[in-house]
Amino acid sequence: MADGLDVLFVDDDAMLREANLQSFSLAGLHGMAVPSAERALEVVDDSFPGVVVTDIRMPGMDGLALFRRLREIDADLPVILITGHGDIPMAVGAIREGAYDFLPKPFPAETLMAALRRALEKRRLVLENRRLAQAVAEAAGDTTLLGESPSMERLRQTLKSIAGTDVDVLIEGETGSGKDMVASALHRWSHRANRPFVALNCGALPETVIESELFGHEAGAFTGAQKRRVGRIEHADGGTLFLDEIDAMSPAVQVKLLRVLESREVAPLGTNEVRRLDLRIAAATKVPLLDLVQRGVFREDLYYRLHVVTLRVPPLRERRADIPLLFAHFLERAAKRFGRPVPQPSEAVRQRLASHDWPGNVRELTHYAERVALALAEEDQAPPAPQPAVPLPERVDAYEASLIAGALAAHGGDVRAALEVLRIPRKTFYDKLRRHNIDQTAFRPPRGG
Repeated sequence: MADGLDVLFVDDDAMLREANLQSFSLAGLHGMAVPSAERALEVVDDSFPGVVVTDIRMPGMDGLALFRRLREIDADLPVILITGHGDIPMAVGAIREGAYDFLPKPFPAETLMAALRRALEKRRLVLENRRLAQAVAEAAGDTTLLGESPSMERLRQTLKSIAGTDVDVLIEGETGSGKDMVASALHRWSHRANRPFVALNCGALPETVIESELFGHEAGAFTGAQKRRVGRIEHADGGTLFLDEIDAMSPAVQVKLLRVLESREVAPLGTNEVRRLDLRIAAATKVPLLDLVQRGVFREDLYYRLHVVTLRVPPLRERRADIPLLFAHFLERAAKRFGRPVPQPSEAVRQRLASHDWPGNVRELTHYAERVALALAEEDQAPPAPQPAVPLPERVDAYEASLIAGALAAHGGDVRAALEVLRIPRKTFYDKLRRHNIDQTAFRPPRGG
């Protein structure tokens, strides 16, 4: 009965009930009127979507008693009291107890409408926050693929349907969209969950070492190889090998990887010994591999070998309905990590969540939630108060520190990526970290996140 209801009006005066129902209708609000507090309690529960407006003076249970009963049902339910002149002190006391507002009789219809719209907005936010908190709690055991959008639901269903197979998987998605989370979920939902999950970022390793990292080497295989090293492929035996940014892999390494995919065997550098493997390969790319095949920079045969199952991770701009849920989860996680209470997002923060395109996708949203948790988000900053003049060297130092911290935050504490942005030598970078007392580890995502 209460679904979609904006206002429940409680008054024993039939003419007043009828007049206010007409006012609600003219204002575009869905209203319902009842003659007693007892009838109101039959309508309201903790999911009631609207606002209760009640007269104080009524036979039987009066408006103040009704307000207190409603507080027991839902302490966040907005209740507006209608008062006669002599009831104002009582109404003020009810405000202290948590009533939303009171209106002394007689009141203009527009005054009530203005109060209702403010109260309805508050109620909408309360119910939305509850829904998000419940969704986060329900997903507490597995928050890696949060989302209620059709695209995320399809992705989860597809993952679960193929997790039990040993088919290799290609994961496509923009930077920061969560391709590594998809690969991790694929592993955890499979029969290989108790075996190694080995991740290698092909774009983060120099060309000179990636072959050794993948295939391993024997002692003396090349200058500097003083002892035997088990490669990532062999280390993943029995489990899952995740090759991130496979689009950055050189043609020479592509040839050897194709051989592994086809034979499920690996030969470390410096030996002719072939070792049999049992593993699944999940590869991720931020650009469609077919485009690279057509440009001649990625092997066509390797592409089709990986293309048996292709999963596309949608960017945030294609699943905007998931942003509030993701943000609520990241904000709660960040507040816990920093030892802060979980803040209520301001209207400016909500506007940014709704309007920003999030080119950095989930990674960018995670960093934004961390800034909100630390009260560092620009949207939550009050206009700066006039400050005394600061010497130029101090201002330069502060600006330099902000640039370094910003580069680390944007890349999740990845020093190599930060150095590429800042374009300074590694030694200079570490000298400046010490000078500005910046802890690079504070910018890294939490383990298991």
